[in-house]
Amino acid sequence: MAGHSQFKNIMYRKGAQDKKRAKMFAKLAKEITVAAKMGLPDPEYNPRLRAAIQAARAENMPKDNIERAIKRSTDQGGENYEEVRYEGFGPGGIGVIVETLTDNRNRTAGEVRAIFTKNGGNLGETGSVSFMFDRLGLIEYPAETANADEMIEAAIEAGADDCQSSADGHELYSAPDALHEVAKALEARFGEPRAARIVWKPQNTIGLDDEKAETVLKMLEALDDNDDVQQVYANFEMSDSVLEKMSA
Repeated sequence: MAGHSQFKNIMYRKGAQDKKRAKMFAKLAKEITVAAKMGLPDPEYNPRLRAAIQAARAENMPKDNIERAIKRSTDQGGENYEEVRYEGFGPGGIGVIVETLTDNRNRTAGEVRAIFTKNGGNLGETGSVSFMFDRLGLIEYPAETANADEMIEAAIEAGADDCQSSADGHELYSAPDALHEVAKALEARFGEPRAARIVWKPQNTIGLDDEKAETVLKMLEALDDNDDVQQVYANFEMSDSVLEKMSA
């Protein structure tokens, strides 16, 4: 399993803690507000908002929180968030992409750079890492939704480009501009997905020894813990022993 996916599984388990959950809800609310502000505040006509709401529901975010986040998009004098992507290298030469929503670009850049430096990485220029990743639409369903053969058949019919099934669930990939239509077709058959969003998928992964893997996971957790950071992507592999140690 790719290290990035393993990291997300660790964060999911740790997300049960109240502090982590509150921070996660704040990030989800920020994305909902920005999505609603950039388009119509109606998810039926705003694919990005629909994806943001689906992500919030998948994390059991209360309906009132979602509605308040949408309402904030129309409030006068509210915060204006800017989307900024940072790219850099972590221990072992892995590539890391950090997507942020910030109301202070200088503050966020300084904090992200400090996290990279503290953990033996370095921030690069825009484009220094992203060429090693593919920009794709990702739709996720729980493993119990269907068996692998049924999901592949549904993926082909919906127009998806790839389908990967495991014990953790089903991941279906599409071109970014086809995500909304593919997701709608799958939803008609299986119901609302666990998530539907645009992601950076590594073209290849880099194997790390246990020591470097632990450092990478600490760096990714520090980035994930930053209020301005929305998503983190990395292209590494690590052993199950590190996963078990970090999950404890």
